[in-house]
Amino acid sequence: MTNIKTIIFDLGGVLIDWNPEYVYLDVFDGDREQMQWFFDTICTNDWNENQDAGHALAKATEERVALFPEHEEKIRMFYGRWEDMLGDAIEGTVQILKKLIDSEQFQVVALTNWSHETFPVALKKFDFLHWFEGILVSGEEKTRKPFKDIYELTLERFNSIAEHSVFIDDNLRNINAAKELGINTIHFKNPELLKEQLKTFDISV
Repeated sequence: MTNIKTIIFDLGGVLIDWNPEYVYLDVFDGDREQMQWFFDTICTNDWNENQDAGHALAKATEERVALFPEHEEKIRMFYGRWEDMLGDAIEGTVQILKKLIDSEQFQVVALTNWSHETFPVALKKFDFLHWFEGILVSGEEKTRKPFKDIYELTLERFNSIAEHSVFIDDNLRNINAAKELGINTIHFKNPELLKEQLKTFDISV
C-alpha cells in the first residue's frame, strides 16, 4: 500500500461551492437554455480559466466586451458580482479536512485554479482555508491545472514526492494530468464517497 505523506486538496467543487448560476439564473429569468448559451459562447469556462492563470480581471472583461458589445452588461456582471457566485463551504469535506489535519499524520495542502484577485475574498470568508500548511493559487503562479508545471511546482514547494501524495479534485481532466506525473488521485464526487475513497490509501476519517 502506498505510504501517503501529503494530501493535496482542490478547493472549488471540493471544499467550496462556487457557481455562476447563482447570479445568472436570475439574470436570465430562470431560462437555463439561454443562460447555458451565454456560458458556452460569451463568458466561457476557457475564458474564465485564463484569469485563473493570472490574466487581469479588468483587462479580460474589457476584451470580452469589445468582442460582444451587445452583451456588455451581462459580461461585466461576471466579475462585478463574483462574490454572489461564491456559495457556502461543503461542510462534509470540511469535516474530513479537519480530521486529517488533527490527526497530524499528513502534510495537508491545497492546489487551486483561482484568480489571485478574487482569492483574498475566499480567504476572508472561509476560516478553514487558514488550516492548510500551504495553498498554491494558480493566479499567483501564472499557470493552472491541468498544465504539468503547476503539479511539479506543488510537489517542489511542499517538498513532496508524487508516489507519496494523493490529489483530490472534482475535475477529471485535472485528475488525469496528475496521474501522468505519478501522483495518486481521488476523483471527488461527494464527502461520503471521499471517506470511502480515502480508505483505499489506508486513511480513515
